[in-house]
Amino acid sequence: MNFTLPYIPERPSQPRNSGITMMMDKGLSVRQVEDFLSANKELTDVVKLGFGTSYLTNHIEQKIKLYKEAGMKVYLGGTLFEAFIVRNMFDDYRKLLDKLKLECAEVSDGSIVMTHDKKCEYINILSKDHTVFSEVGSKEAGIIIHPAKWVTMMNNELQAGSWKVIAEARESGNVGIYRANGNAHTLLINKILAKVKPEDILWEAPQKTQQVWFIKLLGANVNLGNISYDDVIPLETLRLGLRGDTFFSYLPAELKQKIKIE
Repeated sequence: MNFTLPYIPERPSQPRNSGITMMMDKGLSVRQVEDFLSANKELTDVVKLGFGTSYLTNHIEQKIKLYKEAGMKVYLGGTLFEAFIVRNMFDDYRKLLDKLKLECAEVSDGSIVMTHDKKCEYINILSKDHTVFSEVGSKEAGIIIHPAKWVTMMNNELQAGSWKVIAEARESGNVGIYRANGNAHTLLINKILAKVKPEDILWEAPQKTQQVWFIKLLGANVNLGNISYDDVIPLETLRLGLRGDTFFSYLPAELKQKIKIE
Protein backbone atom coordinates (compact mmCIF):
# COMPACT_ATOMS: atom_id res chain seq x y z
CA MET A 1 0.00 0.00 0.00
CA ASN A 2 1.13 3.57 -0.62
CA PHE A 3 0.61 4.73 2.98
CA THR A 4 -0.74 3.54 6.33
CA LEU A 5 -4.29 3.78 7.63
CA PRO A 6 -5.65 2.08 10.75
CA TYR A 7 -8.85 0.02 10.77
CA ILE A 8 -8.28 -1.51 7.35
CA PRO A 9 -9.33 -5.19 7.19
CA GLU A 10 -6.55 -7.71 6.69
CA ARG A 11 -6.39 -9.36 3.30
CA PRO A 12 -4.69 -12.76 2.87
CA SER A 13 -1.44 -12.76 0.94
CA GLN A 14 -1.30 -14.34 -2.51
CA PRO A 15 -1.76 -17.09 -3.45
CA ARG A 16 -4.93 -17.08 -1.37
CA ASN A 17 -7.84 -19.40 -0.81
CA SER A 18 -10.33 -16.73 0.24
CA GLY A 19 -10.86 -13.11 -0.69
CA ILE A 20 -10.33 -14.07 -4.33
CA THR A 21 -10.97 -11.59 -7.13
CA MET A 22 -11.65 -13.15 -10.52
CA MET A 23 -11.33 -10.75 -13.45
CA MET A 24 -13.27 -11.52 -16.62
CA ASP A 25 -11.19 -10.89 -19.73
CA LYS A 26 -13.61 -10.44 -22.63
CA GLY A 27 -10.96 -9.95 -25.29
CA LEU A 28 -8.24 -7.64 -23.99
CA SER A 29 -5.25 -7.04 -26.25
CA VAL A 30 -1.72 -7.92 -25.20
CA ARG A 31 -1.03 -4.21 -24.57
CA GLN A 32 -4.17 -3.97 -22.42
CA VAL A 33 -3.09 -7.04 -20.43
CA GLU A 34 0.32 -5.48 -19.82
CA ASP A 35 -1.33 -2.25 -18.65
CA PHE A 36 -3.79 -4.21 -16.51
CA LEU A 37 -1.00 -6.12 -14.78
CA SER A 38 0.99 -2.98 -14.06
CA ALA A 39 -1.96 -1.65 -12.04
CA ASN A 40 -3.73 -4.77 -10.74
CA LYS A 41 -1.22 -7.59 -10.39
CA GLU A 42 -1.36 -7.75 -6.58
CA LEU A 43 -5.16 -7.46 -6.50
CA THR A 44 -6.17 -10.16 -9.00
CA ASP A 45 -6.07 -13.89 -8.30
CA VAL A 46 -7.89 -15.48 -11.21
CA VAL A 47 -8.53 -14.55 -14.84
CA LYS A 48 -11.35 -16.06 -16.85
CA LEU A 49 -11.12 -15.74 -20.62
CA GLY A 50 -14.85 -15.13 -20.87
CA PHE A 51 -17.31 -17.41 -22.66
CA GLY A 52 -15.96 -18.20 -26.19
CA THR A 53 -13.64 -15.21 -26.59
CA SER A 54 -10.54 -17.41 -26.60
CA TYR A 55 -11.63 -18.71 -30.02
CA LEU A 56 -11.19 -15.21 -31.46
CA THR A 57 -8.67 -13.38 -29.30
CA ASN A 58 -5.33 -12.60 -30.97
CA HIS A 59 -2.07 -13.69 -29.30
CA ILE A 60 -3.93 -15.79 -26.73
CA GLU A 61 -0.87 -17.83 -25.77
CA GLN A 62 1.11 -14.65 -25.11
CA LYS A 63 -1.72 -13.30 -22.96
CA ILE A 64 -1.96 -16.50 -20.94
CA LYS A 65 1.81 -16.44 -20.40
CA LEU A 66 1.66 -12.87 -19.08
CA TYR A 67 -1.13 -13.69 -16.62
CA LYS A 68 0.59 -16.84 -15.40
CA GLU A 69 3.93 -15.08 -14.95
CA ALA A 70 2.05 -12.60 -12.76
CA GLY A 71 0.98 -15.50 -10.53
CA MET A 72 -2.66 -15.67 -11.65
CA LYS A 73 -4.79 -18.71 -12.30
CA VAL A 74 -6.15 -18.61 -15.87
CA TYR A 75 -8.97 -20.63 -17.38
CA LEU A 76 -11.24 -20.70 -20.42
CA GLY A 77 -14.87 -19.71 -19.92
CA GLY A 78 -17.35 -22.49 -19.23
CA THR A 79 -19.35 -21.74 -22.36
CA LEU A 80 -16.36 -22.82 -24.45
CA PHE A 81 -16.19 -26.08 -22.48
CA GLU A 82 -19.87 -26.64 -23.30
CA ALA A 83 -19.24 -25.84 -26.97
CA PHE A 84 -16.74 -28.71 -27.06
CA ILE A 85 -18.97 -31.07 -25.08
CA VAL A 86 -22.07 -30.54 -27.22
CA ARG A 87 -19.91 -31.47 -30.24
CA ASN A 88 -18.61 -34.65 -28.52
CA MET A 89 -15.08 -33.20 -28.39
CA PHE A 90 -14.03 -33.61 -24.75
CA ASP A 91 -10.68 -35.13 -25.69
CA ASP A 92 -10.06 -32.19 -28.04
CA TYR A 93 -10.84 -29.83 -25.17
CA ARG A 94 -8.26 -31.54 -22.99
CA LYS A 95 -5.71 -31.28 -25.81
CA LEU A 96 -6.49 -27.55 -26.09
CA LEU A 97 -5.78 -27.08 -22.37
CA ASP A 98 -2.45 -28.82 -22.85
CA LYS A 99 -1.62 -26.79 -25.95
CA LEU A 100 -2.34 -23.52 -24.11
CA LYS A 101 -0.47 -24.79 -21.01
CA LEU A 102 -3.45 -24.09 -18.78
CA GLU A 103 -3.40 -25.59 -15.29
CA CYS A 104 -7.03 -24.57 -14.67
CA ALA A 105 -10.33 -25.49 -16.28
CA GLU A 106 -14.00 -24.65 -15.87
CA VAL A 107 -16.82 -27.18 -16.10
CA SER A 108 -20.30 -25.76 -16.55
CA ASP A 109 -23.72 -26.72 -17.88
CA GLY A 110 -25.42 -23.34 -18.00
CA SER A 111 -26.26 -23.52 -21.72
CA ILE A 112 -26.66 -27.26 -22.36
CA VAL A 113 -28.57 -30.03 -20.62
CA MET A 114 -26.26 -32.50 -18.90
CA THR A 115 -26.89 -35.03 -16.16
CA HIS A 116 -25.22 -34.03 -12.93
CA ASP A 117 -23.45 -37.39 -12.72
CA LYS A 118 -21.88 -36.70 -16.13
CA LYS A 119 -20.85 -33.20 -15.06
CA CYS A 120 -19.18 -34.59 -11.94
CA GLU A 121 -17.42 -37.18 -14.12
CA TYR A 122 -15.92 -34.38 -16.23
CA ILE A 123 -14.87 -32.57 -13.05
CA ASN A 124 -13.25 -35.69 -11.67
CA ILE A 125 -11.32 -36.38 -14.88
CA LEU A 126 -10.06 -32.82 -15.26
CA SER A 127 -9.21 -32.44 -11.56
CA LYS A 128 -6.54 -35.11 -11.87
CA ASP A 129 -4.37 -32.67 -13.85
CA HIS A 130 -6.03 -29.27 -13.42
CA THR A 131 -7.47 -26.93 -10.82
CA VAL A 132 -11.19 -27.07 -11.60
CA PHE A 133 -13.78 -24.35 -11.25
CA SER A 134 -17.32 -25.65 -11.72
CA GLU A 135 -20.31 -23.43 -12.28
CA VAL A 136 -23.77 -24.01 -10.85
CA GLY A 137 -26.90 -22.31 -12.18
CA SER A 138 -28.54 -21.63 -15.52
CA LYS A 139 -27.61 -18.80 -17.88
CA GLU A 140 -31.23 -18.60 -19.03
CA ALA A 141 -33.48 -16.03 -17.38
CA GLY A 142 -36.51 -17.47 -15.60
CA ILE A 143 -34.95 -20.85 -14.84
CA ILE A 144 -35.54 -21.49 -11.13
CA ILE A 145 -33.44 -24.09 -9.31
CA HIS A 146 -34.58 -25.08 -5.82
CA PRO A 147 -32.10 -24.05 -3.09
CA ALA A 148 -31.72 -27.67 -1.95
CA LYS A 149 -30.64 -28.61 -5.48
CA TRP A 150 -28.09 -25.78 -5.56
CA VAL A 151 -26.63 -27.10 -2.30
CA THR A 152 -26.55 -30.70 -3.48
CA MET A 153 -24.92 -29.82 -6.79
CA MET A 154 -22.31 -27.59 -5.16
CA ASN A 155 -21.34 -30.17 -2.55
CA ASN A 156 -21.25 -33.00 -5.10
CA GLU A 157 -19.02 -30.96 -7.41
CA LEU A 158 -16.64 -30.10 -4.59
CA GLN A 159 -16.46 -33.79 -3.70
CA ALA A 160 -15.83 -34.62 -7.37
CA GLY A 161 -12.75 -32.40 -7.36
CA SER A 162 -13.73 -28.77 -7.87
CA TRP A 163 -11.50 -26.22 -6.12
CA LYS A 164 -14.26 -23.60 -6.20
CA VAL A 165 -17.90 -23.76 -7.20
CA ILE A 166 -19.06 -20.68 -9.09
CA ALA A 167 -22.53 -19.28 -8.39
CA GLU A 168 -23.89 -18.33 -11.81
CA ALA A 169 -24.90 -14.77 -12.64
CA ARG A 170 -23.51 -14.25 -16.18
CA GLU A 171 -21.56 -11.12 -17.05
CA SER A 172 -24.81 -9.17 -16.85
CA GLY A 173 -25.59 -10.13 -13.23
CA ASN A 174 -29.31 -10.75 -13.71
CA VAL A 175 -29.76 -14.54 -13.62
CA GLY A 176 -28.89 -17.39 -11.27
CA ILE A 177 -28.30 -15.95 -7.80
CA TYR A 178 -29.83 -12.62 -8.85
CA ARG A 179 -33.26 -11.47 -9.88
CA ALA A 180 -33.87 -9.83 -13.26
CA ASN A 181 -33.31 -6.38 -11.69
CA GLY A 182 -29.89 -7.44 -10.34
CA ASN A 183 -30.96 -7.79 -6.70
CA ALA A 184 -29.67 -10.82 -4.82
CA HIS A 185 -31.87 -13.88 -4.22
CA THR A 186 -31.38 -13.49 -0.47
CA LEU A 187 -33.22 -16.65 0.59
CA LEU A 188 -31.36 -18.78 -1.95
CA ILE A 189 -27.96 -17.41 -0.96
CA ASN A 190 -28.59 -17.84 2.76
CA LYS A 191 -29.69 -21.43 2.24
CA ILE A 192 -26.54 -22.13 0.23
CA LEU A 193 -24.35 -20.60 2.93
CA ALA A 194 -25.99 -22.77 5.57
CA LYS A 195 -24.70 -25.90 3.82
CA VAL A 196 -21.62 -24.89 1.78
CA LYS A 197 -18.47 -23.27 3.16
CA PRO A 198 -18.17 -19.62 1.99
CA GLU A 199 -14.51 -20.08 1.06
CA ASP A 200 -15.52 -22.82 -1.41
CA ILE A 201 -17.85 -20.51 -3.37
CA LEU A 202 -16.94 -17.92 -5.99
CA TRP A 203 -19.89 -15.53 -6.33
CA GLU A 204 -20.26 -13.87 -9.72
CA ALA A 205 -20.88 -10.20 -8.96
CA PRO A 206 -20.31 -7.96 -11.97
CA GLN A 207 -22.35 -5.03 -10.62
CA LYS A 208 -21.10 -2.70 -7.86
CA THR A 209 -24.31 -3.07 -5.86
CA GLN A 210 -23.83 -6.85 -5.88
CA GLN A 211 -20.22 -6.54 -4.74
CA VAL A 212 -21.30 -4.25 -1.89
CA TRP A 213 -24.07 -6.66 -0.89
CA PHE A 214 -21.70 -9.63 -0.60
CA ILE A 215 -18.99 -7.66 1.20
CA LYS A 216 -21.53 -6.51 3.77
CA LEU A 217 -22.82 -10.07 4.12
CA LEU A 218 -19.53 -12.01 4.23
CA GLY A 219 -16.80 -9.43 4.80
CA ALA A 220 -13.77 -8.18 2.93
CA ASN A 221 -12.54 -11.67 2.05
CA VAL A 222 -15.53 -12.95 0.13
CA ASN A 223 -14.69 -14.58 -3.23
CA LEU A 224 -16.05 -12.47 -6.10
CA GLY A 225 -15.93 -13.03 -9.85
CA ASN A 226 -16.86 -11.66 -13.27
CA ILE A 227 -15.19 -8.41 -12.30
CA SER A 228 -14.44 -6.06 -15.19
CA TYR A 229 -10.76 -5.29 -15.78
CA ASP A 230 -11.35 -1.64 -14.88
CA ASP A 231 -13.28 -2.50 -11.70
CA VAL A 232 -10.59 -4.48 -9.85
CA ILE A 233 -9.17 -1.49 -7.95
CA PRO A 234 -12.65 -0.04 -7.24
CA LEU A 235 -13.67 -3.47 -5.86
CA GLU A 236 -10.61 -3.54 -3.61
CA THR A 237 -11.56 -0.14 -2.17
CA LEU A 238 -14.99 -1.59 -1.37
CA ARG A 239 -13.34 -4.55 0.36
CA LEU A 240 -11.19 -2.20 2.46
CA GLY A 241 -13.86 0.33 3.44
CA LEU A 242 -12.32 3.05 1.29
CA ARG A 243 -15.45 3.82 -0.70
CA GLY A 244 -18.69 5.35 0.47
CA ASP A 245 -20.73 2.14 0.25
CA THR A 246 -18.58 0.34 2.85
CA PHE A 247 -16.95 3.35 4.52
CA PHE A 248 -18.14 2.58 8.07
CA SER A 249 -17.89 -1.22 7.86
CA TYR A 250 -14.60 -1.57 9.75
CA LEU A 251 -14.42 1.59 11.85
CA PRO A 252 -14.77 1.30 15.64
CA ALA A 253 -17.96 2.64 17.21
CA GLU A 254 -16.39 5.84 18.49
CA LEU A 255 -15.31 6.84 15.00
CA LYS A 256 -18.65 5.94 13.47
CA GLN A 257 -20.22 8.55 15.72
CA LYS A 258 -17.99 11.28 14.29
CA ILE A 259 -20.08 11.81 11.18
CA LYS A 260 -19.87 15.55 11.78
CA ILE A 261 -16.21 16.53 12.00
CA GLU A 262 -15.59 19.59 14.18
